Amino acid sequence: MHDELTRQDIKKMKEELDYRRLQLMPELIEEVKRTRAFGDLSENFEYKAAKQAQNKNRSRIRYLEGMIKSARVIDDRSASDEVGLFDKVEIYIPEDDETQVIQVVTTVRTDPRKGLISKESPFGKSVLGKKVGDVITVHVSDTYSYEAEIRSITKGKDDGSVPLLGY
Repeated sequence: MHDELTRQDIKKMKEELDYRRLQLMPELIEEVKRTRAFGDLSENFEYKAAKQAQNKNRSRIRYLEGMIKSARVIDDRSASDEVGLFDKVEIYIPEDDETQVIQVVTTVRTDPRKGLISKESPFGKSVLGKKVGDVITVHVSDTYSYEAEIRSITKGKDDGSVPLLGY
């Protein structure tokens, strides 16, 4: 399976990889050496914490490398009046009598608490390509769905301002 990422996603991932390999990894190696000198490793919390940080960094490096390797580069091809990637969308949810503003992003930039909704999520799939005034049905599960109305679309672009999802 290929992950659909933008050029900016890949650029941000490569920048993080460079930081993790060239700056963070040597610091973590040094910290492991420093804490190892504290004595008995079975009771050395500092050493265990340093090793965990080092392993976490290695894991993130492997994740980023895998994402970049399997990436399929995509571009936003939405019309000027349709919801596309990185557009801000004002929606009204009648069930909750609530208006929200969301931004449709790639999966590596998702943060629902900040209104950053993945294009792969049920909501993201439902809203992409729709226009102002359209009422969409979001299928959350086999037993639950809800409707939302698109009130406005503010066209956006992938300018790199939306950060990568952490771990």
